Amino acid sequence: MTVHDLGCDHSMYQVFVEHPRMTRIRERTVWIHVDVPGQGQNMPDLPSDYVFPTMQKIGEDLVTILDQLKIKEVVCFGEGAGANIMARFAMTHIDRVLGIILIHTTGTTAGFLGSLKDKVINWKLDQIGMNPSAESYLILHRFGAFSKAKDTEQLKAAIENYQDVLRTKANPRNLKKFVEAFLRRTNIAENIKKLKCPVLLITGQKSVFNGTTRSLHQAILKTCEDKAKVEFIEVAGVASVLEEKPEKLAESLQYFLQGLGLVSSLPMHNVSRTVPPPLRVRSMSMVEYDLPVCQRMAMGGTSGPSTPILASPVDNGEEEEEKLPTEEQ
Repeated sequence: MTVHDLGCDHSMYQVFVEHPRMTRIRERTVWIHVDVPGQGQNMPDLPSDYVFPTMQKIGEDLVTILDQLKIKEVVCFGEGAGANIMARFAMTHIDRVLGIILIHTTGTTAGFLGSLKDKVINWKLDQIGMNPSAESYLILHRFGAFSKAKDTEQLKAAIENYQDVLRTKANPRNLKKFVEAFLRRTNIAENIKKLKCPVLLITGQKSVFNGTTRSLHQAILKTCEDKAKVEFIEVAGVASVLEEKPEKLAESLQYFLQGLGLVSSLPMHNVSRTVPPPLRVRSMSMVEYDLPVCQRMAMGGTSGPSTPILASPVDNGEEEEEKLPTEEQ
């Protein structure tokens, strides 16, 4: 289940899910993309009497979607403001979350200068609609210090597409309400001990949220009883992991899911199977392999081989600094 960032909607994940490296995962999973109220492309204005929900309220209410679809458990996936919302959902509905992937996450409230800038941007969105100041702010929020990123051409194309969405398809008055909710967010780091599921935090080296993602990682480690459940990945030379290195993100996602006992039948990329598998009482079907370990055990089947969350092997010819993932000790 995904939730999008500021200035976006669910389409920000569609290109990633359709990436060639996601093919095998896509064939074995169901993706639920959630749009924050009023944030879809070409959406009409929200009603004048509509009370826009807080970040906490949005996170808590996601469970109604699972109940409506009769889905018992999910893996959460979010970036930026969406990651903050997903963290709140996972902390509130512990028994509905198998694991959570948080990209460019902030766990604290907005600082004074950031709050002041956000208020100015909000005022402009409300009074004059999309404008250069608001556009620049949202691009910085989403893509960070993109001028220093390595793959500038690929990132430039992503930014141009994002600018087109902001200028022609996003509703600035609805967007203003989402930005305002993000501005008023409460501190989740203070209650992060409520996060019980395995966590994968990902950030680009050049992301504006690199520091906040690291801070949240440290906060989780301080309160987590099982530190092996917490993984941290920083992608070198990258501002937007989702846009610039989707193949790396897909690889990390696969390893994380396999660590949860999901999609276990998928071979690991760039890992040769030179060691024969251990003897088993019986072979498992492809369907059983793709079930969580806990469900296999409940059905009376074997648990199958345990697949830890591994560091991503580097293709031949890649630079050493681009090894992914790297774990922060």
